[in-house]
Amino acid sequence: MQVLNFIYRLKYGALSVVSLLLYTHTFAQTDTSFARIELGLSEYLHQVGKNNLGYTAQKFNISMAEADIETARIFPDPELSIGAFNNQNESLKLGYGFNGGLSENFELGGKRKARVNLAQSQLALSKAQVDDYFRNLRADATAAYFQAIQQKYLYQVTLASYRVMRSLADADSIRYRAGAIMEIDARQSKLEANSLMNDLLRSEADWKNALLQLGTMTGKQRIDTFLIPTGSFDSLDRNFDLGTLIVTAQNNRADLKAALENKNISLRSLQLAKANRKIDLGVSVGATYNSVSHNDIAPTPAYTNTSVGVAIPLKFSNKYKGELHHAQFAIQQSDVQYGDVELQIQTEVTQAYINYQAVRKQVGQFRAGMLTEAKRVLDGKIYSYRRGETSLLEVLNAQRTYNDVQQSYYQTLNNYALSLIDLERASGIWDIQ
Repeated sequence: MQVLNFIYRLKYGALSVVSLLLYTHTFAQTDTSFARIELGLSEYLHQVGKNNLGYTAQKFNISMAEADIETARIFPDPELSIGAFNNQNESLKLGYGFNGGLSENFELGGKRKARVNLAQSQLALSKAQVDDYFRNLRADATAAYFQAIQQKYLYQVTLASYRVMRSLADADSIRYRAGAIMEIDARQSKLEANSLMNDLLRSEADWKNALLQLGTMTGKQRIDTFLIPTGSFDSLDRNFDLGTLIVTAQNNRADLKAALENKNISLRSLQLAKANRKIDLGVSVGATYNSVSHNDIAPTPAYTNTSVGVAIPLKFSNKYKGELHHAQFAIQQSDVQYGDVELQIQTEVTQAYINYQAVRKQVGQFRAGMLTEAKRVLDGKIYSYRRGETSLLEVLNAQRTYNDVQQSYYQTLNNYALSLIDLERASGIWDIQ
């Protein structure tokens, strides 16, 4: 009995030393000492909206559409013609001359106005498409932010498991040398600790990769510095009404606005096609100067001849109505596409709502006591194992169960965040901060 008491005192003394050294021992093998910039979700989304390279590139579409409006406002350029002539040859002395003219083509039928209207609709479409790009970018960036938080928690779960198993392995090594357990048990606990170390290294890599994605989203990737989310999975609970969400989505979704602008573009393309069938009017003025003619038969003094003319094109091409038919079919197509987008929005909102409610209930299940019960079982098994009342296999099973419950919990929390993101993305609203 005295020997056993000595062994237990020695064991718990060793465990105390191990507990003091464990943090240093673990982090010597995992590289978590990188430079960090802590960032809340609001500031992170601000940087995404300001610096994301894909979004910046998309905004050039607006500038190009504005330039197209300037192009559409251009009037046809006038034409200036200048020429010189010599009446036959020098021996006949018929003289020489110069001529010049100015012509202008006047567009009739509202062609310029139709072009400008079409360009303005295309600008509105570009703005709607950029807004829709940002809607999806903001949601994807927020999802990446919560993914990084989840990976941090998963890393901490693996780290805590490794600490426990390393503590048991070190204690078993002491117990084996004291003759309290068999060598195979000491080897088994050491093997489990080393296996968890591999899991820890892999979890560390997953965490860093998730942090790198945040740098990509903000358009400022830092090789030696990571953006660290300071947010959490709190404040994800919402009460939504499905009918209200659908109406809100149909009023706010930028892609539906884009579909509406496509209808406007089709209508204005038809107006332009009709305007192009109208005739244009060409007006020209000119002057011709003839020098003195010294011809013996018909001498002529110098004179200037002026002219004014009108050119009217003969629109034989108007019997072909392909451009009109194309524009009319485009209108019908845009009507169908608009209805399709409306239906897709309704479906997306409904699906996202159902998913959000389901994950919300799953989170409630975890918070009802699953984590606490799993922790109690593990603590009980470890206590019994240290007293020699249970086997290492039971401890490992309890540890794996607790790890699985924790990992499932953090995965469910991340799914909770993602389901809220998808629901607000689909509904065209945003209050996640």
